[in-house]
Amino acid sequence: MAVLEKTASARGTGLSLASWVLFGCSGPLAKAVMAAGWSPGEVTAVRIALAAGLLLPVVAVLRPGALRFRRRELPLVFGYGLLGVAGVQLFFFVAVARIPVGVAMVLVNLAPALVALWVRVVRRTRLPALVWAGLALALLGLALVAEFWHGARLDPVGVAAGLASAACSAGYFLLGEHGARRHDSFGLTAAGLAIGAVVLAVVSPPWSAGPLTSTAALGGLRIPVWLLVVVLAAFATAVPYLAGLRALRDLSSSRASVLALVEPLVAAVLAWVLLGQALGPVQLAGVVLLLAGAVLVQVASSRVLPAPG
Repeated sequence: MAVLEKTASARGTGLSLASWVLFGCSGPLAKAVMAAGWSPGEVTAVRIALAAGLLLPVVAVLRPGALRFRRRELPLVFGYGLLGVAGVQLFFFVAVARIPVGVAMVLVNLAPALVALWVRVVRRTRLPALVWAGLALALLGLALVAEFWHGARLDPVGVAAGLASAACSAGYFLLGEHGARRHDSFGLTAAGLAIGAVVLAVVSPPWSAGPLTSTAALGGLRIPVWLLVVVLAAFATAVPYLAGLRALRDLSSSRASVLALVEPLVAAVLAWVLLGQALGPVQLAGVVLLLAGAVLVQVASSRVLPAPG
């Protein structure tokens, strides 16, 4: 039994890391598309709509039963799509429109702390002291990577939107953990993306997006915008959502949420490599602290908390 639990935990950790690495790749890709004339809302609406459009037919043909949900299961499905897909994106873009991106990044990545508080207060599950220490260390590292003090201003609406995005992100982990053990990951992911796409289309219609025929600069190359959008939708949206949800079968929401801190780290490194946005000494120190904190949480959790069955 112990061997099986360790194998499941390792599988879940690998899938979760792969998910957040792919999500992190979306940052430089989206920036390149925005530099070609697209707005952040247009990039998000199109990537989610296209991801749903790519995944839904595949699931409908290969696993049609995965898209059948009982009436009592619909609140979970809609909650996952509204919070985990649409809510995180919408509130984050409201935040970055009113406060610096670094501040918004720190706020939205408070999600692991919110998940830990939910587990402690609502589920009444004691978390090891090292988990809280690791969370604090990782969030400090994230603050240094984001350099949130540069041009920082406290716009109340922007801060509220950043916190709302963090709450929606926490909902993604908690609802995903609940749903992943009861539903087919393909079906729940496809349904969640479809619901999120509909909500985002109301705010920013994907059909009004920028030109697909133009080219974008990425790592010294000129790449067609349509190709970047397809890659963004398939490999930096649909696949990581699917992998992340599947990982929640083997990992607790508190452990998986800490691994999400890999996303801004990957985005920062890729922005350095592909867009020439070098990391300074303070940011590199933040990288070390972030990784140390995440490792501390994983080690403390694996020793004390059983993986979900």
